[in-house]
Amino acid sequence: MNLYPFGKFLVSTIFFPLFRIKVIGKENFPKDGGVLLCTNHIDNFDPPVVGISSPRTVHFMAKEELFNVPILKSILPSVNAFPVKRGMSDREAFRTTLKLLRGGHVVGMFPEGTRSKTGQLGKGLAGAGFFALKGDAVVMPCAIVGPYKPFKQLKVVFGQPIDMTSYRERKASAEEVTEVIMSEIRTLLEQNK
Repeated sequence: MNLYPFGKFLVSTIFFPLFRIKVIGKENFPKDGGVLLCTNHIDNFDPPVVGISSPRTVHFMAKEELFNVPILKSILPSVNAFPVKRGMSDREAFRTTLKLLRGGHVVGMFPEGTRSKTGQLGKGLAGAGFFALKGDAVVMPCAIVGPYKPFKQLKVVFGQPIDMTSYRERKASAEEVTEVIMSEIRTLLEQNK
């Protein structure tokens, strides 16, 4: 059973007024085709906040441990989340991500791999670049400009999509592409302080 539309409605009615969420650049979001949505990671609320801010349904990678929590293990798949083993090669998560991207869906991921303890943008992992190159999708950089404080404005900023064609043609490395993605996220953060 897909609870995504209901979950989006429910979370929107709570989070939009609570965090006074302002969405910037929604018009930049591609209306169709595969999209790798890459965002900085500052809080556990990031996935639902990005999900309710996005004009399209987002499939999120979520750390495998969350699927072992009794309530979450039944909810997460019904809101389009799928497990990924952190810190190792996870073939199933790779296959799922590529299948979604090639099928014209939006996959949300946090290239840093974990939440930033300081709120500062960390180093991106090569996985983001790998999926950007192999996924037959554009990359949508996104910045969450916090912090999360009740009734203080939180911004979700969508940048310009990054076309991966030239990077694929010249066989750029996953590390190089990840750095391009992180640079775009960094720019969005700096421009929207």
